Amino acid sequence: MTLEMVFVLSMIILMFAALLLELARPDIIVFSALVIFVLTGLLTPEEAFNGFSNQGMLTIALLFIVAGAVQKHGIIDRIMKKWLNKGKHVKGSMIRFFIPLSLSSAFLNNTPIVVTFTPMIKKWCEEKGIAPSKFLIPLSYFTILGGTITLMGTSTNLVVHGMLLDFDLEGFSLFQLAIVGIPITIVGFLYLLTVGYQLLPSNRGFRDQIQSDTKEYMAEMTVKKEFPHVNKSVQEAGLRELKGLYLVEIIRENERISPVKSTTIIKAGDRLIFTGLISTIAELQHMRGLQLETGSHLELDDLENSHVELVEAVVSHQSSLLSKSIKQSQFRSKFDAGVIAVHRNNERIKSKIGDIILRPGDVLLLLAGSDFIRTYQQSSDFYVVSSLDTPSNLQGNQKKGLFSIGVLLLMIFMVTVGWLSMFKAMLLAVLVLLVTKTITAEEAKKNIQFHVLLLIASAFGIGMAMTKSGLAKWIADGMLSIGEPYGIVVLILLVYLLTNIFTELITNSAAAVLMLPIGIEMASSLGVDYMGFAVTIAIAASASFITPIGYQTNLIVYGPGGYRFIDYIKVGTPLSLLVMIVTVSIVNVVWF
Repeated sequence: MTLEMVFVLSMIILMFAALLLELARPDIIVFSALVIFVLTGLLTPEEAFNGFSNQGMLTIALLFIVAGAVQKHGIIDRIMKKWLNKGKHVKGSMIRFFIPLSLSSAFLNNTPIVVTFTPMIKKWCEEKGIAPSKFLIPLSYFTILGGTITLMGTSTNLVVHGMLLDFDLEGFSLFQLAIVGIPITIVGFLYLLTVGYQLLPSNRGFRDQIQSDTKEYMAEMTVKKEFPHVNKSVQEAGLRELKGLYLVEIIRENERISPVKSTTIIKAGDRLIFTGLISTIAELQHMRGLQLETGSHLELDDLENSHVELVEAVVSHQSSLLSKSIKQSQFRSKFDAGVIAVHRNNERIKSKIGDIILRPGDVLLLLAGSDFIRTYQQSSDFYVVSSLDTPSNLQGNQKKGLFSIGVLLLMIFMVTVGWLSMFKAMLLAVLVLLVTKTITAEEAKKNIQFHVLLLIASAFGIGMAMTKSGLAKWIADGMLSIGEPYGIVVLILLVYLLTNIFTELITNSAAAVLMLPIGIEMASSLGVDYMGFAVTIAIAASASFITPIGYQTNLIVYGPGGYRFIDYIKVGTPLSLLVMIVTVSIVNVVWF
């Protein structure tokens, strides 16, 4: 190994460690590694940032806009909900729902599909008395499997396609990956309806757990005339910075004041509703004029009957709330909502609510105004925002909804018959949607997930550093020396395993970008078709089932399903092995 190769390998190991320890957002970590390669002169600025103009990455940006336009008007949501309700029993409903869902995820981005259907499935499960945990992991897994059927089904496929074009090689056709994608989707379907279903836990939803234990969280104090701070603000009364407690609502005769602001005036007769650690509520009893109402029957359900809603929000990977405590992030003033509880790994965190440091996938139970969901449904701070009574998605224009679906189908047709490349078809589709005002420029901008694009573009630069330093060839030669004596099947298996390990530990697109140069070097050394290795890497990078962190959709359902890390290992490991066996077998037969 040369010094350059040692340096690149060391940087990649450090990058992996930072990603595993969640020291910062994934896109920032990978971008930081890329900047170091530029500053040390290993890469020129042109080489480092070539990924930002890569056709595959730009296609992903356009795909976000098209998918957003299709989902904006809620046509697909309404159709799927009616279809789901026609099921006579649980397995029947799963079949009716997940077959069309897998097909739709072949043409729409996986993440918005899971974001859209997670609250809908939760509500449906609650109405039917079914544990949401039986449906939500399959929701993620089926969208992942469906995304492997077409070039546009997932960002990973487009990334690999774009890199192949950068290497002056032929990319994927629209349905080339279906040779593997359809069989693994069928196998996954059979597994999740039989063995997988039995392995899935039967968890009560987080909201049900909180509601059944509200007395641990809620306490009511009545303000008497002798309270020294009557007719003063909450701040002046010292009720803003209480240790381990938070004033969530004031009930004044028939009026409910929530969220409570620091300038809100306290009046005699007010009923103060607090949340926090019950052990700290005793401190309030020492304040003259505040009486603890121990016989209160106030429950969260009572709070929902007014203009205040109980809202569940899943913290996203790119949230501005990460690595700060709820208090430091100034959550109340920023979102005009109060945090009732935080859910992580199916357990409530036993510390002061304001002191909790938030992580991706944490579920926040919020007391918020009725406009919270409308305001923050598309926010990059949260994956899923849903109320106890999940409102229908933005009631869009049905004609525009049908028109956007028509544009998508026409685009697919043009790519299929070879009239346009995927990139040009996407460009045309976005132009048509903007000109016809099916989607506004502001909405288009909101739909683009810039953190995903930064991660992918930066990973391209890391891949370039591996190729330029010779590290990719060194790793490829090492894998060849291990696997070549045993035949091509073992080599395909090694490439699949390494890619799959990377995708479980970091992210799918980054795994694909790091592995493709190695796959191409191996194909070149063996004198075989590179396409077999490219397909293997694309499928293996998407097939993230064993951890919640490898694929965004797994993380989205993590909190709402009340899952533990071990649930993904139990359900996902057999599926991962099945997908690997089917993929390696088909790739060997078709390409080698």
